[in-house]
Amino acid sequence: MFLSVFDIFKVSVGPSSSHTMGPMLAAKRFADAVAAMPSATGARIECRLYGSLAYTGEGHGTHRAVLCGLMGMTPETYDREAASSELEALAARKTALMGAHRIVLDPAVAVIAEKGKRIPGHPNAMQFRLLRGEPDLMSEIYYSVGGGFVLSEAEFAEDQSGKTGEIDVPFPFGSAAEMLEMGRKTGLSIAEMKRHNEAVLWPGPQLDDKVMAVWAVMDRCIDRGLLGEGILPGGLNVRRRAGGLRGKLEAMAGGNSAPLHAAVDWLQAYAMAVNEENAAGGQVVTAPTNGAAGVIPAVVRYYLDFVPGASRDKVVDMLLVAAAVGGLIKFNASISGAEVGCQGEVGSASAMAAAALCAALGGTNEQIENAAEIALEHHLGMTCDPIRGLVQVPCIERNGMGAVKAVAAASLAALGDGTHIVPLDACIETMRQTGRDMDERYKETSLGGLSVSLPEC
Repeated sequence: MFLSVFDIFKVSVGPSSSHTMGPMLAAKRFADAVAAMPSATGARIECRLYGSLAYTGEGHGTHRAVLCGLMGMTPETYDREAASSELEALAARKTALMGAHRIVLDPAVAVIAEKGKRIPGHPNAMQFRLLRGEPDLMSEIYYSVGGGFVLSEAEFAEDQSGKTGEIDVPFPFGSAAEMLEMGRKTGLSIAEMKRHNEAVLWPGPQLDDKVMAVWAVMDRCIDRGLLGEGILPGGLNVRRRAGGLRGKLEAMAGGNSAPLHAAVDWLQAYAMAVNEENAAGGQVVTAPTNGAAGVIPAVVRYYLDFVPGASRDKVVDMLLVAAAVGGLIKFNASISGAEVGCQGEVGSASAMAAAALCAALGGTNEQIENAAEIALEHHLGMTCDPIRGLVQVPCIERNGMGAVKAVAAASLAALGDGTHIVPLDACIETMRQTGRDMDERYKETSLGGLSVSLPEC
């Protein structure tokens, strides 16, 4: 089993990797397919959203993302102000150019939420249709399976059957047990094994340069969030808090009133800064999802700012270790809130961050695996119940708490000898089973939990 570090960490656009980034990518794929057709001018496009996408798509910006994707935009190059201008123009002309074809695309009716309906396969499903009489000129179903991963119906079937092509890598561990055994046999660390695997795709210095470019996006996102002010969009009237925390912490710095836990306050401010940027529709990095994007950057920044002897040279290995753990979770369970609840998003991110920090602290492979298990274990059963379908409450604070748990787990594991009762593999399987048994109301549909406990919202 191999998932690249760049599969786990992708430049994305807020507020959701599954509900914003995924639909944008799916729409772009469909638009490209339309552009490649010999004749399509005059036809119209409609997109029907199902399951979680239908219930919380409005709050997650899914409708906007679909339209942007159909106009050729991608998360990597997305500019919110430019997109808004193009959407205004689209609403006036009601057509879009796809290749040489002028296609009817009316924003008012093109995206339809099919609430109460599901397509077998995955909760995050969408169907695109190109219509000009009967039958459809073209139709395709896509699944947004979390973390910005998008699969067509055929690709999803292949993925479920295990027939998808695998890249031949030197350390193809599909479980934490295999990863630890390979480490024992070779004497290599988890970061070293992951580096050898990535070298198949990115030889030489390319890997370090690309990983540090990802970190630069994360780091800039923290800085933007710490400077952000005002009310987040969406109607909940949630005020940005990270900037206020920054101001108070800076004012206390070096003074007698500064508490010993000020570093933990900074940690939470870093995480919340990222997720406030995400909630505002800004550029973030899936880590492994948008909803959990603040945890790993916050822990890495905490390491650099507050751990004595910290070195930027360790950042690449930290993200490699985090990606190794995230790949195991995605392969054996899920990172999708619509599949397993927030345990698969913030829980996974916390486990990944704990492993990364433990590695930077000099932890053995066994201690790193223990750190990931501790962090994930204490997120088991966490539901995904965003109020009004917005990735704001409780999501922003959950990233702060996920980061705190990650640091605590890494420290606890680093102080131990790596031996523990519950293996990471067992914890991942428990998360999968818990997600399977979890009521759909608590899996990113905003039909249960906090979503309905505050009717005045």
